Amino acid sequence: MRTGVIAKKMGMTRLFQADGRHVPVTVLQLEDVQVVGRREIDRDGYTAVQLGAGTAKAKNVAKPQRVAFGKAKVEPKARVVEFRVAEDALLDVGATISADHFVAGQYVDISGVTQGKGFAGAMKRWGFGGLRATHGVSVSHRSHGSTGNRQDPGRVFKNKKMAGHMGARNRTQQNLEIVRTDGARGLLFVKGSVPGHKGSWLTVSDAIKLPLDERAPYPAGLIDHSVELEVEHAPAGFVDDAAVHEIPALPSDEEVKAIAAEQEAGAIEAAKAEAEAAETQNSEGEGETPAADESKEG
Repeated sequence: MRTGVIAKKMGMTRLFQADGRHVPVTVLQLEDVQVVGRREIDRDGYTAVQLGAGTAKAKNVAKPQRVAFGKAKVEPKARVVEFRVAEDALLDVGATISADHFVAGQYVDISGVTQGKGFAGAMKRWGFGGLRATHGVSVSHRSHGSTGNRQDPGRVFKNKKMAGHMGARNRTQQNLEIVRTDGARGLLFVKGSVPGHKGSWLTVSDAIKLPLDERAPYPAGLIDHSVELEVEHAPAGFVDDAAVHEIPALPSDEEVKAIAAEQEAGAIEAAKAEAEAAETQNSEGEGETPAADESKEG
């Protein structure tokens, strides 16, 4: 199990495929993601790495944190997150993780805090239909209606959907596809939307419901400062070839005709079966009528 990374949401844009299809993507940036601590079984009882991202002023960091950053010989970080890892995936303190930690076509899980919407009514928060626009309803068209019951039970049940604080909750979006990476600029291009507003911190980790991509570096994709990274892995504005999905081929005219003929033949057989069943019922009904008449005469 590899470590995840801390990324900042920069906004959304779109990339294009060679055939002209566009892919909406969210741009995530890795800002100096370094290992600031590690947890080992002998000392802590479990294995994990502590990652820090961004930069913070020393005066805004608590003294214990300043001491920890000093021991790790890294600058104070704006965000620190701990990730559980396997024993063979522990990283050295001070190592910097690159955006090439992930590969195009890989699926990831992204966690963050959703956008806060403030105090919202029941219609916006829960999708209620509201009250009628006519016939006596006055001033309360967008109210949520009744909330309680009669004298028994004489209270409002817990978890009743009512107006209240909307958004600002921890959410995880699973199985999002990375369509492109830029190791030099520390950018990840993720297909679709992710939780949070622009500038918010997110955690990106390998998808837990899908197997790890064989092309993903293990134990991590680290930055080698002695080697210059290429700025572009794909033409500007285009999706990486590894994340391009082919359009399924449409059936040919002959196949369409064959399918239509099969459906027509099936419909004809069904109509014949219904007609035969109706004739059988009519014949049985005619055969029972004389017997019934005889019983009446007797």
